[in-house]
Amino acid sequence: MLKTIYINGMQCEHCKMRVEKVLNSINGIKNVSVNLDNKNVVIECEGEIEEDNIKEAVEEIGFEVVDIK
Repeated sequence: MLKTIYINGMQCEHCKMRVEKVLNSINGIKNVSVNLDNKNVVIECEGEIEEDNIKEAVEEIGFEVVDIK
């Protein structure tokens, strides 16, 4: 299952690495692809993952989750 997360605040490679690291730490996420130009992240999940867990993890490191589709 693929999900797209729209995130405000990502501006550089360091931001990209922080987001990748926190999302890869969530159990069930097996692939993370960050696009700085579009300000979004596509994740590949094994099964269903609670969107609140994704949002909380990203916002704990200082970014704003705008939407998850």
